Amino acid sequence: MYTFTRSGFYAKKLLFSIMEIASNTLQLGMYPVNKDDYEQIKEYFTTFGLTSNQIKVFFYIGKIGAKTASEISKAVNIPRSETYHLLTALQNKGIVDASFQHPIKFTALSINETIHVLLNTETERLKKLEKSGPELEEIWEKIPGNTSDIQEKEEEKFKVLQGGNQVNSKIFDMILNAKNECRILGSEKDFMKFYHANFLDALEEHQIDYKLLTPISKKSKYIFDELDKSKIKNLCSSVKESLCFLLKDDDEVLFFIKNEGNNKEMRAIWTNSETIIYSKALLFDNIWVKTKSSEDDFQ
Repeated sequence: MYTFTRSGFYAKKLLFSIMEIASNTLQLGMYPVNKDDYEQIKEYFTTFGLTSNQIKVFFYIGKIGAKTASEISKAVNIPRSETYHLLTALQNKGIVDASFQHPIKFTALSINETIHVLLNTETERLKKLEKSGPELEEIWEKIPGNTSDIQEKEEEKFKVLQGGNQVNSKIFDMILNAKNECRILGSEKDFMKFYHANFLDALEEHQIDYKLLTPISKKSKYIFDELDKSKIKNLCSSVKESLCFLLKDDDEVLFFIKNEGNNKEMRAIWTNSETIIYSKALLFDNIWVKTKSSEDDFQ
């Protein structure tokens, strides 16, 4: 009886372990992938404008190797007609190649080549936008509109930002248009993303005052090497990681919406609401005053 009970206990334990592993595994055909690792990769590719299904297709052939559209369709569980469209889009982005053989096989560029191509594309897109901006403004001003000189009080607005492109673009806009100060509070992971998105460089180059509140560890302290340490304080661990926001002067605030579920897409809300700005500023200033600054945090 004792032996049966003990063996039953270990069987249950093994079953629970298998179920736990399965719940954290994404199956692409015969290829098991850790969900957390995949979601991180997905989040980075999203910042370059790739859709969820484009990332799934690219990831599969990037890890498995050359496959036909039919094989890819079955593995990633996407209809074949849509798979062809996704592969065409990835070819247009320059990160997937097609063979001349029959049936056609598709291969992904190496991750180094892919990053290089996507960065170059994004850089060229930004250059084109910057160049065409003045021309667009000139054409816009030529077209007559409401010529009323009456200054209406600016309405309070809210804007939901979805995806890395929208969120990052708005953050850059806020930093570059700040006249006096930017205040940012976020987790260590948030600030690692800010660093890689060049937000911290933009703060320093724009020559405005800034205050940063974030946990500082040996893993992340290097991201503050080029910044004024007197403007950075080590956020205590009691502040929840889900809290992350940016205040521009006292007229705009952007705060992140973090979801614990499967949806890892970057989302945030921007507003010029006086009430919300006041509450976020009050929270930031209160934490800032209560937090001691120390050079030891950066040693």
